[in-house]
Amino acid sequence: MRKLITLRSEFNSLESLNTYLNKEANYESSIEYDAWEVRTDFETGNMSKCVLIKKSGMHGLKVFFKDENTVSISYVIPNKILNAFFGKSQKSRRGLDEIVFGKVKELALKGPQNKAFNEMEELFNKIRVNKL
Repeated sequence: MRKLITLRSEFNSLESLNTYLNKEANYESSIEYDAWEVRTDFETGNMSKCVLIKKSGMHGLKVFFKDENTVSISYVIPNKILNAFFGKSQKSRRGLDEIVFGKVKELALKGPQNKAFNEMEELFNKIRVNKL
């Protein structure tokens, strides 16, 4: 689950976005390195940062800027151990048992993940440019 949202100009940095989320949300938010996609910053070559919004150890959103006012929000599993077990496998070759178990896992988690994503996405309704 991923979505692009255009924000108002006063929320054009990770720090201002994190401050807003800490004030308005009932969820924990922090600025962290993007260990889920391992994105790198083109200017410095260092690992990029994102805002992590945690609903629980199993449900969260990762928010990062695509350009000046557009953010990408995507569902992540904030807990690193749970992400290793329940997250998407990055292996290029997987056995049949891993493929079957992966599909069962996706089907079992799809409903709760969609619900958590939609709940946390509502945090951005007040600060988006084009309100729906």
